[in-house]
Amino acid sequence: MAKQAVLLLAHGTADSIDEIPAYLRNVTSGRPLPEHVVHEVERRYRLIGRSPLTEITFAQARSVECLLAEAGAPVPVYVAMRNWKPYIADVMRQMRADGVTAAAVICLAPQNSRTSVGLYRRAVEAEANGIHIDFTESWSEHPLLIEAFAERLRAAEQKLSAETGAPVPVLFTAHSVPERTVAAVDGKPADPYAEHARATAELVAAQVPEIPRWWFAFQSQGASGGAWIGPSVEQTLALMAGEGVKTLLLQPIGFLCDHVEILYDVDIQFREEAERLGLRLDRPASLNESSLLARAIADLAHAGLVRLSENF
Repeated sequence: MAKQAVLLLAHGTADSIDEIPAYLRNVTSGRPLPEHVVHEVERRYRLIGRSPLTEITFAQARSVECLLAEAGAPVPVYVAMRNWKPYIADVMRQMRADGVTAAAVICLAPQNSRTSVGLYRRAVEAEANGIHIDFTESWSEHPLLIEAFAERLRAAEQKLSAETGAPVPVLFTAHSVPERTVAAVDGKPADPYAEHARATAELVAAQVPEIPRWWFAFQSQGASGGAWIGPSVEQTLALMAGEGVKTLLLQPIGFLCDHVEILYDVDIQFREEAERLGLRLDRPASLNESSLLARAIADLAHAGLVRLSENF
């Protein structure tokens, strides 16, 4: 009988400022970045202190493991990172040493893209070596994920609207990707990422009908050159200011926990840009260790384990 496990995948983050250059080489698959780009990333990490992505991901894994055990599926839940420790190859090696022969694999990026989720899948499959894999492609519309975001948004909207005396509009965001990586090419259909991200935003907005209006934008465009998908947050903030908005909530719905793209890009960079435009920008708390998020991941894991039982 197969010994089953669950594997959660995340982007990874450097543990210290000194590790940033090596970490960035992993992110770019070894392509060198200009020195000023590396220094800018180091500066951002210094401003936020550190990225808690790794420890939050392990906390999420512990919660999922407990939920699965309570549901009668007591299996170990492993965590692996694509760009930093613990690396996917090392964790897969440990899983084999532990006797795991089948794994339900979930990428902690709900919106599917061949530039993100696709890379995670290829990395896992390259290291499987006898471990049967059930890989969840996308869960951008999972009801518990939507409710988790809505729960955070609802609490923030109630607090801010009470302060301002009026309902507060929302700007939803997801990480941008280069246009060339998601465009249709050589008969291959366009990547579904942008549609998945907007669908998540639309479903969250529907769960919080008290918000009077919402926008959607892509954030954190990279420094690799070329065009990135938009509209950008900066463009959208200018549009909102031009339409008379004075206060807004910005909720990233492509990220599941605090890390540099939230703690710096949103809390520092976008807030400063909003102030320049005469806007007050707040954001809901990230999902982090949300019990609803843990339930969503556990539900996906359970479904994957059932498929593995049926097929292997």
